[in-house]
Amino acid sequence: MKHDRVPLPTPVGVTTLFVIFAALCLTVFCLLSLSTADADRRLAASSAQAAAAYYAADCEAERIFAELRAGRMPAGVTAEGSRCSYVCPITDTLALHVELIRTESGWSILQWQAVSENR
Repeated sequence: MKHDRVPLPTPVGVTTLFVIFAALCLTVFCLLSLSTADADRRLAASSAQAAAAYYAADCEAERIFAELRAGRMPAGVTAEGSRCSYVCPITDTLALHVELIRTESGWSILQWQAVSENR
């Protein structure tokens, strides 16, 4: 009498679960990467906009300073004796405060600083 061997079933269940788990992990990591990339893009755009706004205000402050060096008193400049001060807005909540003093040898910068404005 011959013994008929019954073939063992292949363990497909464990392999399928492993593949599903791996695909799920890759999908989650992909979504996290996309989310991080989008946050980095928004941060870079915000930083570029802030830098452009600062340098625009700095350019305006330099223009006013050049007029003062030329002997003209531009609008918006407050003069108290030999001291002059003015403010150039950067954003709604940030401004460039400039304070200068006239000396015998020319102008000295006392303050050239971005200051938070509480409005």
